[in-house]
Amino acid sequence: MNDIPSRNNISIGMVVEIVQKHDQRSGKLTSGTVKRILTSSHIHPHGIKVELDSGKIGRVQKIT
Repeated sequence: MNDIPSRNNISIGMVVEIVQKHDQRSGKLTSGTVKRILTSSHIHPHGIKVELDSGKIGRVQKIT
């Protein structure tokens, strides 16, 4: 499960699946459209942090 997308693969308007902070233990994914990219570094071991249109914040696990 080390296929976490890097920052240059994520763009605003893209549909992604994120894991929110309170879901990290269960691994529950939330799907949505990227509104803002919050992580400035190119890669992050747990995923690039984004804000979705719904206002939810989490780390990108998959691009759908």
